[in-house]
Amino acid sequence: MMTVARGPLLAVLVPAALLLAACGRSAAPDAGPDDASAPPSASAPAATPSPGTDRPAPAPSGTATRTPAGDSGTDAEPSDDAQLTVTGLRSGTHPGFDRVVVDLTGTGTPGWHVERQHEAVTDPTGEVVDLTGDGVLALTVTGLGYPHETGATQLAPGSRAPGGTVVTGAEFTGMFEGQAQVFLGLTDPAAPYEVSLLDDPLRIVVDVQRSVS
Repeated sequence: MMTVARGPLLAVLVPAALLLAACGRSAAPDAGPDDASAPPSASAPAATPSPGTDRPAPAPSGTATRTPAGDSGTDAEPSDDAQLTVTGLRSGTHPGFDRVVVDLTGTGTPGWHVERQHEAVTDPTGEVVDLTGDGVLALTVTGLGYPHETGATQLAPGSRAPGGTVVTGAEFTGMFEGQAQVFLGLTDPAAPYEVSLLDDPLRIVVDVQRSVS
């Protein structure tokens, strides 16, 4: 008798359970892509720096160590129509890295070359820029024009940006034959770095990573 009684009871309970589950699903709408309670996407792009500020937004995690050698973005060619003037030199300190920004005004996009040096030797004079630290990053910006060609006021040669932690300071040495040098003093001569180009306003950004040891 117990076996016979269970059959009808299960037949009643199973449809009821299915009905309740269906009602539960229809009571709460699916969360759409704009649902404020949804966690942010891990692939969302990082915030870009605010134009003209000395403290741009931090770069995405790992940006400064994309290449095993720790040197990223060491060379780029200027656009064919490049006629630019260096108008500013800024720096900022962020969690894990220091950032140096070279502001540019004019037409086209700049090129650049970056290399490590033991000391900051200017071209073509051969003069040594006095920067503290144990090493130097030498940034050469290309695709430049004279102020009367670009209509912009050039940053005064010898202008400096203050240091942070791994970057001890940066100096703009002026323009010669369509190019200019910016030297960065480093406490760590082998510190990984990355160079990138941002716009609005146009600027070259050098991010130098601090030691994680």
